[in-house]
Amino acid sequence: MCEKAYRLRLHPTAGQKTLSNKTIGCARYVYNKFLATRMDR
Repeated sequence: MCEKAYRLRLHPTAGQKTLSNKTIGCARYVYNKFLATRMDR
């Protein structure tokens, strides 16, 4: 079995950085919200 790996670098613009930070922040909020709900039950 042969395994390969690819390495790449991203160079986002300022707008893309802002959008990705907002997206990650929203995903963290939703994950933590549902985790808290599950732990309360």
